[in-house]
Amino acid sequence: MSGDTCLTTICRSSGAKPKTCSFREGSLGNKYVRLNVGGSLYYTTVQVLTRHDTMLKAMFSGRMEVLTDKEGWILIDRCGKHFGVILNYLRDDTIALPKNRQEIKELMAEAKYYLIQGLVDMCQAALQDKKDSYEPVCNIPIITSPKEEERLIESSMKPVVKLLYNRSNNKYSYTSNSDDNLLKNIELFDKLSLRFNGRVLFIKDVIGDEICCWSFYGQGRKLAEVCCTSIVYATEKKQTKVEFPEARIYEETLNVLLYETPRVPDNSLLEATSRNRSQASHSEDDEGFELRDRVRRIHVKRYSTYDDRQLGH
Repeated sequence: MSGDTCLTTICRSSGAKPKTCSFREGSLGNKYVRLNVGGSLYYTTVQVLTRHDTMLKAMFSGRMEVLTDKEGWILIDRCGKHFGVILNYLRDDTIALPKNRQEIKELMAEAKYYLIQGLVDMCQAALQDKKDSYEPVCNIPIITSPKEEERLIESSMKPVVKLLYNRSNNKYSYTSNSDDNLLKNIELFDKLSLRFNGRVLFIKDVIGDEICCWSFYGQGRKLAEVCCTSIVYATEKKQTKVEFPEARIYEETLNVLLYETPRVPDNSLLEATSRNRSQASHSEDDEGFELRDRVRRIHVKRYSTYDDRQLGH
């Protein structure tokens, strides 16, 4: 790229036209020169600018003319955001690169323009390192709002498994083994998320109304639900019981794997995992009821006379 492209005329607010001048190599020595790079002002010496064989050396060694305004500022028509970093590289032959990948790309573009090959190589190496850097194998989003949950499920091209657990959402005491079962549900969720990573989107929900509940989605539609909590009658009081239906959870997780196909209506798949939709037209209310009824909901019995306390308590 020719250095002439950086010498386009820049008019100051006063209306005065920039003047051209040239520097003879060694004419200014270590004296400071003033640079206006895209509106950013810098002080440096000709010695720094001519240390390396770059476009800046061509500009300040007499081989190219430079533009100055009436106040003596040398005008360079480039973005001045990274010019200070470039000057530091010319001074020390090394710099601390920005941590942001986008800023490294911007700096590399400026280094290419000024023909500073050493800095270009540093930027390219840093970008390659960032590209090869470790990324988490399994990312599990945590729901922060119902709208976020809806967007995640609708936008996912994968089947979705969601575990809602919220132990504090309860007005009764828990049965003796409920905490263990709640932990087992969470541990199973973690194991499944590792086993089917890349095939299923796993989501955690800690703000819902249930205490422990699994939901399974395919192609944006809820297919099944496994609620793991119930109310039981202990001696003279009610208690909340948390169960661990491991086999049922595994079964529903395998069922959603049938929906790994792209988001395309597949009537045969829907019919295979839902009720027969042979009934003809219904009213809108009937259709809404039918859709809700097709969700397989597996709930433990809400009220029972079961007392799981050990004898002697």
